[in-house]
Amino acid sequence: MVSIDGAAGEGGGQVLRSALALSALTGQTTDFQNIRAGRATPGLQPQHLTAVYAAAAVCGAQTTGVELNSPALHFAPTHPARPGDYVFDVSSITGKGSAGSVGLVMQTVLLPLAAAPGDSHLLLRGGTHVPWAPSMHYLQSVFLPTLASMGVAADIELTQWGFYPAGGGAVRVSVQGQSQPRAITLTERGALKRIWGVGVVSNLPAHIPQRMVNRARNLLNEAGLKTDLEPLRVRGDGPGAGIFLVAEYEGARAGFTAYGKQGLPADQVAQAACDALLAHHHTGAPVDPYLADQLILPMAVAQGTSHIVTSRITNHLLTNVATVQSFLPVVARIDGALGRPGTVTLTGYTYD
Repeated sequence: MVSIDGAAGEGGGQVLRSALALSALTGQTTDFQNIRAGRATPGLQPQHLTAVYAAAAVCGAQTTGVELNSPALHFAPTHPARPGDYVFDVSSITGKGSAGSVGLVMQTVLLPLAAAPGDSHLLLRGGTHVPWAPSMHYLQSVFLPTLASMGVAADIELTQWGFYPAGGGAVRVSVQGQSQPRAITLTERGALKRIWGVGVVSNLPAHIPQRMVNRARNLLNEAGLKTDLEPLRVRGDGPGAGIFLVAEYEGARAGFTAYGKQGLPADQVAQAACDALLAHHHTGAPVDPYLADQLILPMAVAQGTSHIVTSRITNHLLTNVATVQSFLPVVARIDGALGRPGTVTLTGYTYD
């Protein structure tokens, strides 16, 4: 049995999701305490409950403590992850609309289903573009292509946008089973090929995405970087705005997102995304801070030793490494200080 203290590390939902994925992968029973103790609303919230339901569904887990605001959870898989067609709806937890991230739910079950003896298809409903979670654009354009280079194949189709706070989005995910991740080396990124992306709004005037795109284009052009950016209006259950940028290098991709909110000018939204992109670009590192922590789990179960260089070591990365080491005897080395560029070397453990 593995015991997980949710107050450890960054103290948020990532500890829960990573541990659920590893429990489903390895079959180890897991007891959680102090779930999301570091957050203003601690305990299991709708998107975290959905992640628990999803993980339990694929591995037949027996559970206790699965309720809103619960600080503790017992999770006991009864069989290896099974392929299938699954539907998980964050809003069904509350009985009303919810913008809980469907991307985080997907990441909870992705590796267990990739190891299953067959392909799987998911329909996920909830928030598709929300703060503090990878957007569907990031998952489609950065995370999944990088995962594919490790031998894990999955596709996402965005069928309905869901901005915070209304949610109401939907995605379809296909996961290829019988996949064993390979170690990855991302220490050099090569030359910048292009920067592309979208400025998008839901149920808001057309001039807002155009202003975001114009500002981002001007900022990046001033830095000597050419862009291919598009303004876009979409329909959704509520208003929303955001800009999504992808820096595509010869050997790596990096993604950056910023969201609008009432009273925040469109120019400032674009500025935030561009500042993050330029900060990453100027380090010369291939792996952005968000991708670095998301690669820890596949690296941990990959065959061989992985090496990545990231533009910023984060608490999320350190937390994921510690969570992995609670389940598997992996050897990890991190060279670099928190908040600074650094290198992660991790030798994976292939389990039976």
